[in-house]
Amino acid sequence: MIRIVNIGMNHETAPVELRECLAKEPENTSLALASMRELQSIKEGMFISTCNRVEALCTTENPNDARQSIVALMSRIGGISEHNFSSNLYNFEDMEAVKHIFRVASSLDSMAVGEPQILGQIKDAYFQATREKTSGVILNRLMHRAFHVAKRVRTETGISDAAISISYAAVELAKKIFHDLREKKVLLIGAGEMAELAARHLLSNGVESMTVANRTFNRAVQIAESFHGNAVSFEEIGSQLLEVDIVITSTASPDYVINYDQVKGSLRKRRNRPLFFIDIAVPRDVEPRVNDLGNIYLYDIDDLKGVIKVNVARREQEAVKAERIVQEEVIKFERWLKTLEVVPTIISIKEKAEAIRQAELRKSLGNAEKLTTAQMEMVEKLTRSITEKIINDPILVLKRKADRPSKDSYLDITRKLFDLDKDND
Repeated sequence: MIRIVNIGMNHETAPVELRECLAKEPENTSLALASMRELQSIKEGMFISTCNRVEALCTTENPNDARQSIVALMSRIGGISEHNFSSNLYNFEDMEAVKHIFRVASSLDSMAVGEPQILGQIKDAYFQATREKTSGVILNRLMHRAFHVAKRVRTETGISDAAISISYAAVELAKKIFHDLREKKVLLIGAGEMAELAARHLLSNGVESMTVANRTFNRAVQIAESFHGNAVSFEEIGSQLLEVDIVITSTASPDYVINYDQVKGSLRKRRNRPLFFIDIAVPRDVEPRVNDLGNIYLYDIDDLKGVIKVNVARREQEAVKAERIVQEEVIKFERWLKTLEVVPTIISIKEKAEAIRQAELRKSLGNAEKLTTAQMEMVEKLTRSITEKIINDPILVLKRKADRPSKDSYLDITRKLFDLDKDND
């Protein structure tokens, strides 16, 4: 009987220094797949390696041997003894393994629930397994169902709608203010990591123009090049306020970089065009009174954290719906998997019926030369149709009983009625 096994570690069970031993080399996945292909205990296999998880998924007839082989494989690849990481591993079998991979693909098992990157990483791992020819009928079906589950979760729940990082939250707020970010101009002040990440997200959402200001002009040039944008001096910030739509600021200045009078003075020349400030600096770069001005929207890091807190709660609510979808799909996959157990008997029935048909044709058509080609085709079509109709009902019964407790009894009776095990008696 074929079993499904998933064994690995993630951000919850193992520290980063342990995970990186197995994930740091790009060729580790290829090495793992090559090893799994040679292992007699493993029928099909794939290997997932990301910064937050390393796990092997396989089918086997001997789960204990498969687990031991995979742990030994991880030990060799990571250059660490089994004793040093065995307690950090999780182990799932059969429908629990199916449920786990469905949850991973749907980003329910991620550090940031609802993040979209993991699905692409799993697809890459699966496609590599298909290239290395380590996947087969069961893993092919399982992974395509995992992709289907992820799509259902994404479209039927709001688990990915609510931003739960500072940078994503900033972009979502910008979308609410401007609706369409295409052709919007951004001014990035300073070189903070979160501010740069927010800028990248804005660019990926359609922003076409990026200007960078930094106290060290060389640094401004360097950052601007990474965004394919322009660099300006700190003294030019005032004039830039007349042109841009979004300002992201993250400096280490102890004083306000942008003050109330500066922004107020730009309003008339801006002709009431909205101006959105994302102040991620601590202490703050933008004077809070700026938010009192018309058509000016100012969010500091505490505002963004407040948005994130609400969104995390919303994602948790949507995750409940997602878990229900996962459970539905696990039941469907289990039903399909059980049908595989009746497939060999169905194939044997079809093969025996076809052998009988062909043998009887040879006996009955000893003078086949008297028949035209068209007549022979009609005889072939007629006999094949009769054969298929005779065995159709027994096959349908077997398929219906595939997920029932009585399945083994029906298989045994069918094989005896059709005398399928004659060679083994």
